[in-house]
Amino acid sequence: MNITELLRPTQFLVDAGGDRKSVVFDYVQWKEILTLLEDIEDSNEIHHLRNAGEEVVPWRQAKAELRSEGINV
Repeated sequence: MNITELLRPTQFLVDAGGDRKSVVFDYVQWKEILTLLEDIEDSNEIHHLRNAGEEVVPWRQAKAELRSEGINV
């Protein structure tokens, strides 16, 4: 689902002058918005770490290292 489709059912509360004052999302819509925001946040963090020169370790390698230290993953 893209952002346009996600926001289509959005409702607004307006004042007497017709100015938008609040936004109303149903719960399922809100959970989808939160998921998108979390994905964006994760993507930004990955981008930041890659640009900061942080070492990227493949998940299999990280898992093996953790297990060798007695951590069950």
